[in-house]
Amino acid sequence: MNTNWHLHIIVAALALTILSFAVSCATQTQQELLQPSSPPPALETPAPALSVPGAPRASAKPSRAVRASYQGDEYAGQRTASGELYDPDALTAASRTLPIGSTVMVTNPATGHSVKVRINDRGPNVHGRGLDLSKRAAEEIGMTKKGVAPVRVKRIDSEPAKSESPNSAGDSATTPKS
Repeated sequence: MNTNWHLHIIVAALALTILSFAVSCATQTQQELLQPSSPPPALETPAPALSVPGAPRASAKPSRAVRASYQGDEYAGQRTASGELYDPDALTAASRTLPIGSTVMVTNPATGHSVKVRINDRGPNVHGRGLDLSKRAAEEIGMTKKGVAPVRVKRIDSEPAKSESPNSAGDSATTPKS
């Protein structure tokens, strides 16, 4: 009987210890509740997305860093998302987020060279890449040897290309470039 009594005391003490530990972890003091929590440490803010439908645009259009690749001659003549045929010699690019018809300045920080391109397709379809340049655009900024390079993209014109209609055949803004 004496051993049972000691066993009950040990079990009760252990249960009380576990219970007090659990309660102390789950409660806050009155002072902790009244004090405002400190703000989380400042983290580097990512560059704003270049294309958020319906979002107002700031007047100072910031540039954004992305990884870019380029399409070579093997896709020449294939239809792009804009409906035009891919021309490796045109200054165009594909983006998943930028509006079709918008114009961006693409700069290769490694060479310092920039090129103005028009978004005419959707892509790239490779994870981790944000822009697919035409072969000529890639040549202009010196990235064809590497194939993939970090670039800075700055939006110049946010207006999507207007579709050509029979009434605007003479309008130079809607005439396709050759």
